Amino acid sequence: MRNKLTALLSIIVLASLLLSACGGSGGGKFKIGLVTDVGRVNDRSFNQSAWEGVQAAAKELGLDAETDIKYIETKDAKDYEDNIRQFAEEGYDIIVTVGFALGDATIKMAGEYPKINFIGVDQFQGETMTNLTGLVFNEDHSGYLAGVLAAQMSKSGIIAGVFGTDQVPPVVAFKEGYEAGAKSVNPAIKIISTYHPGEISQAFTDPEWGAATTAQALDQGADVVFAAGGMTGNGGLEEAATHDGVYCIGVDTDQWDTVPGAQPCLISSAMKLITPGVVELVKMAKDGKFPGGNYFGGAGLAPFHDFESVIPQTVKDELKKVDAGLKDGSISTGYGQ
Repeated sequence: MRNKLTALLSIIVLASLLLSACGGSGGGKFKIGLVTDVGRVNDRSFNQSAWEGVQAAAKELGLDAETDIKYIETKDAKDYEDNIRQFAEEGYDIIVTVGFALGDATIKMAGEYPKINFIGVDQFQGETMTNLTGLVFNEDHSGYLAGVLAAQMSKSGIIAGVFGTDQVPPVVAFKEGYEAGAKSVNPAIKIISTYHPGEISQAFTDPEWGAATTAQALDQGADVVFAAGGMTGNGGLEEAATHDGVYCIGVDTDQWDTVPGAQPCLISSAMKLITPGVVELVKMAKDGKFPGGNYFGGAGLAPFHDFESVIPQTVKDELKKVDAGLKDGSISTGYGQ
């Protein structure tokens, strides 16, 4: 009898350990780590959207926000691998790396840690690895919609774009989509587009340059500014908000919520739905359905908020038609062609 009881207890203990290891109910062991590119997690744009996705996924899965999810802010690009490895060595189940620049380091770490699932935000995967999924977006689509909106709302016939580095394909996609969308409305429109001239490590963390570049474009007659460059772009939005008769368009997330200083001019944002994309992939990983390869998240314009009554109904109708055309392929942005 005693032997049978001992055996039964051993089975119960083993089952409990297995449940814990698999992140089962009550285990509390399923952990998610996030590594940013150079920049802060609260950048009110790209990094923040990804971290909010981790937080939302944790809430849906019943994880402990204090112990089961953490982030590391990269200070120097040479630390990419070390930061990712820190989570891997601590046994995290999912590691989210944010930004195109972390792509190579993420691929390397995914190869070294095949039992961990990796989500690479803005990292297109040329070759499929079963434990690595690139969360990617059609930025040219939301950029195109932003261009249509900008051209429709411009009175001067001059619009501007303030962008992060051209070394990052999604930024290029935003820019080219924006310009193509604007020209589809007004082929003669003047577009003042400027990339940050510095290294990739500086391009998204320079709000002073974003503000100065925006001011220069406004001095040249631009009356709508699209700012796509993390904290650099945020500086451009906030600068535009100090000028009367100017509209601005944010990027990545609905920046009405994240950059309140831009609200006086912010008519919309060219969004890529990073937060729900991260949530979807985390849940798929937890359910054993992680796709590997590439996973396309949604893209589109944010609400108009206080400018709802300012945007003419004809413009709203046109944006809906264009959005439908982009989705069904009847409208091409020209990006990548």
